[in-house]
Amino acid sequence: MITVADIEAAAGRLRGIAVETPLIENAEVSKRAGARILLKPENLQRTGSFKIRGAYNLLSRLDESQAERGVVAWSSGNHAQGVACAGKLLGIKTAIVMPEDAPRAKLENTKRLGGEVITYDRYTGDREAIAREIAGERGAELVPSYDHEDIIAGQGTVGLEIAEQAQALGIEPGRVLICCGGGGLTAGSAVALKARVSDVSVHTVEPETFDDTARSLVAGERLSVDPSARSICDALQAHTPGRLTFPINRELTGPGLTVSEAEVRDAMRFAFEHLKLVVEPGGAVALAAALNRKVDMDGDVVVVISGGNVDADLFAEIQAERN
Repeated sequence: MITVADIEAAAGRLRGIAVETPLIENAEVSKRAGARILLKPENLQRTGSFKIRGAYNLLSRLDESQAERGVVAWSSGNHAQGVACAGKLLGIKTAIVMPEDAPRAKLENTKRLGGEVITYDRYTGDREAIAREIAGERGAELVPSYDHEDIIAGQGTVGLEIAEQAQALGIEPGRVLICCGGGGLTAGSAVALKARVSDVSVHTVEPETFDDTARSLVAGERLSVDPSARSICDALQAHTPGRLTFPINRELTGPGLTVSEAEVRDAMRFAFEHLKLVVEPGGAVALAAALNRKVDMDGDVVVVISGGNVDADLFAEIQAERN
């Protein structure tokens, strides 16, 4: 398991690179959730999601020989942008295997940041196998989207910031709700939060059709989702919890939470109307869990909004559904 010292070291590498996103309070969120809610808007982060944190932490630790050979990653889009951005900042060539149906904004921004995009069919292809084959051919380093110590430590800086910002505000959060795909953000943040905040309960939040972590936490072992599962939350479509992330989440987090597609869409509309924030589907799941009181909302609750990279057409469609 990584330690809080690993996360603190990552925070040092990220100083001046990652944005220290604020903790913000909104009366409408708290009113509907029935508790004092503080939001951590990582959609305001560089590249529009928290992923730059882990990507830069890993790439910045490559030695000269590794950096010269470049890196290969696989991603639904947010990790892709984080890797491409980190590579651009560090002068490292990046290639990312991405679903051909990934949001156009994510595909285009990855290319704009200098990443080489290799597409595949997310329902028939194996993105990790494709990436490993390309990396083997090129002698490049692999940059997993969540299952790597440096990635987990980098993402854990979100939890470290929450702890430090809450302390500065005189707040001791009772619960922290965090979106979960492969579990890297939750795992790293849970390590930091458990080291810095007494009696805090950290919860993963997933779309109900991709509830592998929630079910795995109950079973005590890594389970997978049905291969036919589909979700609007493109960023959270990991089929199995990570080999490294799951043991951490099993030890440090409370029961996993799930939300419906309708609840996600409602949370996106709520965020735009009341917070003036553009939030992508996967980035809205923790907010959806809070708004729908998926767990006892006792004490002060921190909700992580993990990303805002959504295609304009889909965002407009969801906003138009407003009653």
